[in-house]
Amino acid sequence: MKLVIICGGVGSKMWPLSRENNPKHLAKLVGEKSLVQLNFEVLRQKYGVEDIFVQTNPVQAEIIKKQIPEIPEANFFVEPERRNHGPAMGLMAAKLFAIAPDEPYMIVQADVIRKPEDNFLAMIEVMDKLIRQEGRLMTGGIKLDRVVGGIDFMVLGEDVAGVEGMRVFKMKKWVGRDDTDRDDEGIAGGQVFGHANHYAWTPRKMLEAYKRRAPEWYEPLIKIMEAIGTEKEEEVIATEYAKMPPDPIEARVTKYELDEAMVVECPFAWIDLGTWESVAEYVGKGDEVLEIEGEGNYVRSKKFVATVGVSDLIIIETDDAMLVMKKGEGGKVGQVVDWLKEKERKELL
Repeated sequence: MKLVIICGGVGSKMWPLSRENNPKHLAKLVGEKSLVQLNFEVLRQKYGVEDIFVQTNPVQAEIIKKQIPEIPEANFFVEPERRNHGPAMGLMAAKLFAIAPDEPYMIVQADVIRKPEDNFLAMIEVMDKLIRQEGRLMTGGIKLDRVVGGIDFMVLGEDVAGVEGMRVFKMKKWVGRDDTDRDDEGIAGGQVFGHANHYAWTPRKMLEAYKRRAPEWYEPLIKIMEAIGTEKEEEVIATEYAKMPPDPIEARVTKYELDEAMVVECPFAWIDLGTWESVAEYVGKGDEVLEIEGEGNYVRSKKFVATVGVSDLIIIETDDAMLVMKKGEGGKVGQVVDWLKEKERKELL
């Protein structure tokens, strides 16, 4: 099994800590190591460094090389520009095809923590076995007790034979995160799972799906594959990658391929650190704060902070900026980044 840690976004909801040159998954968000480092260390418990890859952009690639110098240079798949994860996962499949066309691979989101780690590693092994047996696309699903924003959903189909006690089922229906007829009661009742985005397949099978579903992506990928290993590889990748429509992979490929896919119920806590509320909940307590006639404030600052008469605030300070918000409003932090872009405040981005 090949494992590909994917990262490239900025995480605008985590401003002011998360910036273009220091995104949340590369910053010391929880503890003294970045999320990328933590995920790498989990994978290294069972897999050799030669089987672990990183898909990212040029700026983040250089940071990761310093954080994890063990990863070979050849194991970095660098996107020449941001064009969403449809083109990105196509490039990944093309690169892996040149290495091991029929060996299963799985993507690992860098900004997620999975506990317990042993269960995550066991799920990887299960997906590896099932792909080799069935040849089908696989992904992960998480059972939710409430509606969660920012993710897609899957209506459960029939259960299929599981492996090592894990539940595996066919997907009956894909429900996009913005779908207006989403079944919120089904989500709360456990009939609809959240998509945990652990896509796994073989490079050959994925590229065949691109050919069937998205020729506008597949045609540039063919040219990229022909150039891999030649002197013109970087030049061809830059030229052809720019031709690929900047859409998510679900919009053109996996949304349709999932009709024949298998989904593993993730046997671990899926902790998506996408907002400051999620960090506050996971960490439990921030830096020292004196609270007078108030409670539940989360503070991240090098300075002494005292709050008086306020509760449930999140206060994040960096060397050049400060965020103060009420818990529950984390989804709006991206508006701050939008405003900074509009005002061309590049020093704060």
